Formats: sequence, C-alpha cells, structure tokens
Amino acid sequence: NLQKSGYPATQQGIWVQTQNGELLAQYQATKPIPAASLTKIATTLVAIDRWGLNHRFFTKFLTNGQLKNGVLEGDLIIQGGGDPLFVWEDAIAVGSKFNQLGIKQIRGKLIIQGNFAMNFEEDRSKVSRFFQEAINSNLWSSEPAIQYNTLPTGTAKPDVVFLNQSITNNAPTQELFTYPSLSLWIILKRMNVYSNNAIADILAQQLGGGKKLAERSALLSNVPLSEINLINGSGLGKANQISPRAVVAMLITLQNMIQDQGFSVADLFPIGRCNCGTIAYRELPKGSVLKTGTLDDVSALAGVIQTKDKGIIWFAILNQGAGDLAIFHKAQDDLVNDLQNRWGSANFYQEKAWEASDRP
Repeated sequence: NLQKSGYPATQQGIWVQTQNGELLAQYQATKPIPAASLTKIATTLVAIDRWGLNHRFFTKFLTNGQLKNGVLEGDLIIQGGGDPLFVWEDAIAVGSKFNQLGIKQIRGKLIIQGNFAMNFEEDRSKVSRFFQEAINSNLWSSEPAIQYNTLPTGTAKPDVVFLNQSITNNAPTQELFTYPSLSLWIILKRMNVYSNNAIADILAQQLGGGKKLAERSALLSNVPLSEINLINGSGLGKANQISPRAVVAMLITLQNMIQDQGFSVADLFPIGRCNCGTIAYRELPKGSVLKTGTLDDVSALAGVIQTKDKGIIWFAILNQGAGDLAIFHKAQDDLVNDLQNRWGSANFYQEKAWEASDRP
C-alpha cells in the first residue's frame, strides 16, 4: 500500500512476533533504519540497567555564608546531580524551603556546579535566570505563575532575593538541604509519553553518549551491534538508526528486566487508551503499549498488542519517505488494529500512577 502511494519499499521495515518468539511478519528486519524517537527505547533500557527503576538524582544546595536576620551572608551554591526533570515547580518548592529555613535574602551570588539543568536548559546563564526568578514570586512571568498552581495546595509562594554582591568569603561550604528528583521510572514515563528530547539527551550524556548507548543496548538485547547506530539518546537526526528486530528485542528485554519488580512496559511508555502525548488523536488499540518516532520524513511505531488468541504481540514498524506523515500514521494504525481485531482484545498490563510527584 505504501508503494502504491509512492513510498519506496527499500525505506520501510517491520518485525512482528509473539511473546514466545513465533515470528509473524518481517521485512528488512535486520537493516538499521532511521528510528527517530524509538531511540528513547534504548535510552530507557540502558538507564534502568545502570540505575534501577527507583533511582533518584539529588540536587544539593550549599552555602559558604551564615544566616543572620534573614540574610544569607554568602553565596548560594547549587551542586547538580544530573536531574533531567528539574523544572519551575521544583525551583518554586526549593524557594519555599529557603523561606522555611528563614532565608529571605542572599547577599552573594548564585554559583552552579556539576550537572544541573532547569526547564530542560543547560546553558548556565539561562538556568541562573530561571532559578532566581522562580524563588522570588515578585519576579514571576506567566509560566512560573501557571506552574505554581500545579503544586500541592498550601505551598507558600517563595520570596527570596539575590543581592548578587561580591563577597570575599573563605569559609567552608555547608549543606542547606538536598532536593531529590522523581523516581527514574516516572521520569522515563514522562520522557516517553511526551517524547521529551531534552530529558533523553541529559540522561544519555550521563550514560556515555550515543555510541555507549548503542553498545550497551545491543549487549543487553542480544542483537548484533551492527543493527543499532546511535549518536544521541533522543533520536534527533537520521543517523540514529535501529533495525526493527532490535527495537522489539529491546522492548522485550525491558519487560523481562522489570517484571519481577512489579513493573511492566506500560509503566514506561504511553498506553493506547490514554490519548496523550505523542499518541493523542491516533487510532490505536486501547490496551496497547506504544512508542512513536517522528522526523520530517520518518515515522515509526513500536510496542505491544495484547490479544486473547495469540497472547502478547510485539512489533516495530519503521517508515521513511518524503510526503505526508499522516499516510504513515494511518498505515501503522490500520495494521495494529487489524492484528488486534483478528486475535481479540485483552488487557494484560496496567500502568501505575505517574502524573503526581513521588518525592519523599
């Protein structure tokens, strides 16, 4: 059908198999094809292998000054721990914590150390500006004001002012407090539902970059490294290429890795019935678990269909060709629904709550 619409067969790939390994369909299954955000499956796999589902990244707040009458007589030091999802809401909560400690003003400067990003930005000047705005509600633009309303009722609006004065202070640093990230599985779920490239690349940098991701994911999934070529963790760029077979192998490896802990791939990727993120407005089976990938002329869909007659069906569909991506979307949706209708609907995986904060 895609050939009839003018899309070369040489640019398409597919792999469909049952849970027990029965091969149902394949085409160019071992050829690396631009995978777009299916790359995030590799990032998810290697991140869980490295850190575990419940890992947290810790951001430390330190000072080289003393608190006197509401004024911190020194600098505020942020020591980043690699949290890829530190956003307005987190900085506002941190500002409220400063107020609880009695800090109203900071006489010195903001010093950022380590791996610290905010609002998916790593540029230190932008991060510094965001943070100083977030902890002083008198400076809020519309975005932090909107995000404040998502915080628990009763969260105080922070009022912390940086005086940004140069201070000669050789005093040793002391920790004010440590702020934990969300659990890794929740970070990954949000990354995959919205296909957030910044989160994926921040994680991938800590995991050694695209080449290391490819090597580790190939080893874990027991597929040849020649089937996985990655330059980053997000999938931005056509040089990120994965074979359909390798995509499915990574998904199955993920499921096997986490199931003994009471988790499933539904806790890491969007499910059909959510109508959310990148699968909003797609016509996909309600019980399916999915990951999309999109570039200008690339569309990919991978995941699992849950059926009565055939059990669990794993699949990966990778399409490429200039034109209307909606044609690819319809072809993918039609195929997945046809398989679901042929073998009957079932719902084996139930997702855990992931939209609320789980910070201690």
